[in-house]
Amino acid sequence: MVDPANLESPEVEKILEWAAAILRAGGLVALPTETVYGLGANALDAAAVGRIFTAKQRPAWDPIIVHIAGLDGGRAMLEGLVEEVPEAARRLMEAFWPGPLTLLLRRTRAVPDVVTAGRPLVGVRMPAHPVAMELIRLAGVPVAAPSANTFGRISPTTAAHVLEDLDGRIDAMVDAGPAVHGVESTVLDPNTTPMTIYRPGAVTAAQIRAVAGAVETFRGGEALTETPRTALPSPGLGLRHYAPRARLVLVEAPLTELGARLGEAALRWHGERVGIMLPAEVAAPVDRVAVFPWGQWAAPEELARKLYAGLRALDAHGCSVILCPVPPAEGVGAAVRDRLRKAGVRE
Repeated sequence: MVDPANLESPEVEKILEWAAAILRAGGLVALPTETVYGLGANALDAAAVGRIFTAKQRPAWDPIIVHIAGLDGGRAMLEGLVEEVPEAARRLMEAFWPGPLTLLLRRTRAVPDVVTAGRPLVGVRMPAHPVAMELIRLAGVPVAAPSANTFGRISPTTAAHVLEDLDGRIDAMVDAGPAVHGVESTVLDPNTTPMTIYRPGAVTAAQIRAVAGAVETFRGGEALTETPRTALPSPGLGLRHYAPRARLVLVEAPLTELGARLGEAALRWHGERVGIMLPAEVAAPVDRVAVFPWGQWAAPEELARKLYAGLRALDAHGCSVILCPVPPAEGVGAAVRDRLRKAGVRE
């Protein structure tokens, strides 16, 4: 495993140089970021990016985010990818890069169509994870990297999660421990008025508004269908995303009523192997159910960080139904709600 706090050790340098060489040669490398683990390829190599789609079984209508870094703060990579950077985007970069914010910007001809699903905007971000930053810098190329999982399934927050889905389909895996945020980056189009959040993430609407002005969240439309007729304007918009193998049933109620509502739902699924994503403040409502201790209801950052790990743990326990409370849309809670809405059905 690579220690993010010890990147200058000879052993770590050797591992990252090896992974960087694979990226330059057109291979696939699973790499850690602060959001989730990504499946990386040279973003300027159409054939390499095509291998991402094959490994993930990802449809061509779903674009991929490009990650940048470099000794110059990633400026050279960014200039090679985008034609212009609006003033609002510049302010957001200064405030949130490196970090979990993806900006949709007008692409140059150097960006292959496969990266953007043929659309004119490319999603770009600078990850805050030191291992990701150093690997991209050593590779010397921008890295296209969606989440390192089979398409539509639960995103990986550990190297073990990656291997559950992609072992044998990729060329290398860089393990640097669990992801910090646990949900994917916020995806924002800064070119519209107001700006448009296509995917909520760790950078919230309130934070964006405070730095760059009016912003709204994209609502449904043609993108939210099982098989869109046209390319999506942003990653993560497909209707079926982030889903466990089990049937995910969403339970929405005030905290004071959650225990009773979860108990009622568990009884309705009598005969199934039921699992519950259980907040710390709520007692297990019935016996003979699998429980994942999700975290404090009042701490949406903790709920986000543990969400995917919990769903994977209950899947591994053999649950056929997972009951999951839906947190309030406050701060990062909006991102958790977004992922649950695309993965489950309401009770």
